[in-house]
Amino acid sequence: MLDIKWIRENPEALDAALAKRGAEPLSESLIALDEKRRTAVQKVQDMLSRRNAASKEIGAAMAQKNTELAEKLKAEVADLKVLLPAAEEDDRAFSEELNDALSRIPNVPHEDVPVGKDEADNVVTRVTGEKPRWNHTPKEHYEIGEALGYMDFETAAKLSGSRFTVLTGPLARLERALGQFMIDLHTSEHGYTEVSSPLMVRDEAVFGVGQLPKFAEDMFRTTDGRWLIPTAEVTLTNLVREQILEHDKLPLRFTALTPSFRSEAGSAGRDTRGMLRQHQFWKCELVSITDAESSIAEHERMTACAEEVLKRLGLHFRTLTLCTGDMGFGSRKTYDLEVWLPGQNTYREISSCSVCGDFQARRMNTRYRGKEDKTNRFVHTLNGSGTAVGRCLIAVLENYLNEDGSVTVPDVLVPYMGGLTKIEKAA
Repeated sequence: MLDIKWIRENPEALDAALAKRGAEPLSESLIALDEKRRTAVQKVQDMLSRRNAASKEIGAAMAQKNTELAEKLKAEVADLKVLLPAAEEDDRAFSEELNDALSRIPNVPHEDVPVGKDEADNVVTRVTGEKPRWNHTPKEHYEIGEALGYMDFETAAKLSGSRFTVLTGPLARLERALGQFMIDLHTSEHGYTEVSSPLMVRDEAVFGVGQLPKFAEDMFRTTDGRWLIPTAEVTLTNLVREQILEHDKLPLRFTALTPSFRSEAGSAGRDTRGMLRQHQFWKCELVSITDAESSIAEHERMTACAEEVLKRLGLHFRTLTLCTGDMGFGSRKTYDLEVWLPGQNTYREISSCSVCGDFQARRMNTRYRGKEDKTNRFVHTLNGSGTAVGRCLIAVLENYLNEDGSVTVPDVLVPYMGGLTKIEKAA
């Protein structure tokens, strides 16, 4: 959420930032709404101040035996008591209207983010590794998995409907191995603290990271009003909600390997075959909480941690800087990692790492004490995939396919596979 004080002082900057994101200018309407709120607040404060002053004046009038003045003041106090609830309701209503409007405004892009309309304007920052060269024909992951006999979409559809998968045998283990490899790497070498967190959360948690109110349709809700997490970013970031942190404790780095749940609203007809776009999937999430000065450097570090996963798996990928028109709602700057999928003959996103500045911290009311002046400031938050397990499994299947239809297990995963070096067709 953006600071209304900053908007009042920098209306042109807000509108310029929104224009970069392809949105209409909003500073004028927001400032007008804030003026209504400020007027309502002042009215309540004036009424309370007058009521308190009049009450004291009543005592003085009574002491002076000025009954006429005392009665007049009592009538004024009585009128204020009648009028005050309506004034307080105006204050509450205007404050809620302003907060709702602010909660729907995207974050301001960082100054070095390329300006663009959509994914076609994203910029390739670096390319890692090389595309595999084979004599045999590449295949898509679902062709490979079904031919091996360990990937079953038909049974999954009977159980749950579309966009679900049943994995069995060595493919089920490969999925588990990938997740364990990722969480081990991030905790043992990258300095992240592993967290086991809830999969269901309250409104406040999803609001805190910017999922509500704008993206409610993208999530699943339980019958008792909780939300299934679309990513562990929700729980990991909210670990520090409504806290004042000591500067010397920063940065905080958390990671979790959890199922994630997404309704995929608006994606009808896209990636309907296979595992690319599922309602339920495993993901290794990375979250950092930093001070204001360190967040950009932490963004580079987090992205490098995600890249390391793909490097050790021997996968070819590229790192993109997303343009202003393709960034997420709460992001100031985002790097996407796109892995090469030979079966599709294209790159597909496998990780997204974003720095959000104090955007989420304002929604969560999370601050830290300044190192020198001890002034409380909002923390900066970052989140990234380290990485999406299902998509990583897809990449391994397509990139390690052998001519006979078997799949070689990447060296780094062999210990997690009980020494298995090759996945072959079920007997």
